[in-house]
Amino acid sequence: MMCSGSESEEDEGREGYRKGGYHAVRIGDRFSAGRYVAQRKLGWGNFSTVWLAYDTLSSKYVAIKIQKSAKQYAESALHEIDILSSIAQGDASNSKCVIKLLDHFKHGGPNGQHQCLVTEFLGDSLLKLIRYNRKKGIGLHQVRQLSKSVLAGLDYLHRELGIIHTDLKPENVLLVSTIDPTKDPTRTDVPPLLERSEGNPVPIKVNVAEKWLKLRANRAVAKISLRRVSLGGAMEVDNRSLEGVDLRCKIVDFGNAVRANEELMEEIQTREYRAPEVIIGSGYSFSADMWSFACLVFELATGDTLFVPKPGEGFTEDEDHLAQMMELLGKMPKQIAISGSRSKDYFDRHGDLKRIRRLKFWPMDKLLVEKYSFTETDANNLSNFLCPLLDFEPEKRPTASQCLVHKWITDS
Repeated sequence: MMCSGSESEEDEGREGYRKGGYHAVRIGDRFSAGRYVAQRKLGWGNFSTVWLAYDTLSSKYVAIKIQKSAKQYAESALHEIDILSSIAQGDASNSKCVIKLLDHFKHGGPNGQHQCLVTEFLGDSLLKLIRYNRKKGIGLHQVRQLSKSVLAGLDYLHRELGIIHTDLKPENVLLVSTIDPTKDPTRTDVPPLLERSEGNPVPIKVNVAEKWLKLRANRAVAKISLRRVSLGGAMEVDNRSLEGVDLRCKIVDFGNAVRANEELMEEIQTREYRAPEVIIGSGYSFSADMWSFACLVFELATGDTLFVPKPGEGFTEDEDHLAQMMELLGKMPKQIAISGSRSKDYFDRHGDLKRIRRLKFWPMDKLLVEKYSFTETDANNLSNFLCPLLDFEPEKRPTASQCLVHKWITDS
């Protein structure tokens, strides 16, 4: 649900605010016949902006995703609404570790009609958790806790609904507040902002009044975020600060999700979390999400992205990605390497990479010990959990339900 955008980019820029583009929102603007009152911008992406809003009917804070108004963006929003509606219908108790759609509506503005999705308001993303800790890893006990939530969400999506997320990554998993929602602290010392402030209608440069209102809203957001600091802060969270904390999270952002029984998109997944079958074009299923999950767990445990492919002299980013996979996991079986629609672009008839001939093998367990200073026991246990999820043969990868009973997950 949260839009992805570069953490270094403060805003989405003015050029997106035109016919067919973003809707300009000001703090205090009302939506859906006045029910929702905008509090502050939470994020943005190429398709939409996301706002913290106060629901005057339920007296709770929610997140509103406001889609660009052009036809292709509206169609994308309707697809996401369809997916999220199916998710919500099967999760009446809101316990499946997937974000809950609460409402949706259209909102007319100068740039057109915008589809709006209302969801529960969650905390920081796992990416922020990783960055708060200066990419040092968050501790294996905490990684297990978060993994259980993600696996529960994937199990629900895959086994019960037949939905493939297709873009699982730290940005798309948000922490859940452990605060009792019936005693919402955002309503005690920080009352909702119900009046619109005057100023620039495009939320890029704000006047003094808007800055003051944003500061007040930040305090509300911080109450149900990872730390009781502004979301804009860069405070470190060391492992000790997470001890005893009930870390739960939910999978979000279903704009690219697909149903397994429908025609699938050719290319899915953010580059670093992309499965090999997607790269070579051999088709994919639920197991592609499991590959991404393994990459996510490694990143939580170490603070580093597992694969960081880059193009080089004489080879492409895809080829470097495949080479990095094989350096970690061993040579890709020939029958897998040559099975895709794009295999001939990368592999010769023997299943060897055409343009990257020298591979430097560094198995997962040794990598964890030598680069990240894991104990041999911890390295072996984590490697034994992750490597099956990174099998080049998608059919051999464990399912989410099988992972939930794996010894590494059940041993707290």
